[in-house]
Amino acid sequence: MPRAILEETHIHAAIRDKVAQQHHDIVAEVSAAVERNAVVVVGMGMNPMCKKARKALDAAGQAHAYLEYGNYFNTWRRRNALKMWTGWATFPMVFVKGTLVGGAQELEALLASGAFKTLLK
Repeated sequence: MPRAILEETHIHAAIRDKVAQQHHDIVAEVSAAVERNAVVVVGMGMNPMCKKARKALDAAGQAHAYLEYGNYFNTWRRRNALKMWTGWATFPMVFVKGTLVGGAQELEALLASGAFKTLLK
């Protein structure tokens, strides 16, 4: 089932550019990192799940890029652009070979099952 996204025709023409450009820089930065790196973790400071995902990758000997955007006390609007872009509501956001695989729990499940290595191929 595809994720519901408001069609552009249902956004008034006067605000389409504003919607399209809302924190576009953070989305472009993450998108570029995902294209350049096999594994990317997008996180935020003070979040224990972001640390958990990175530790799991380190324990598996898997190199990864890490992008951190603020913490619980700031930068939430910029992080919200990433949530809207991916449809994933929490941090971290873990990408493997350009595909969003979820957060720390989903990453740990992939590592435990051996499916993570398959995704890297």
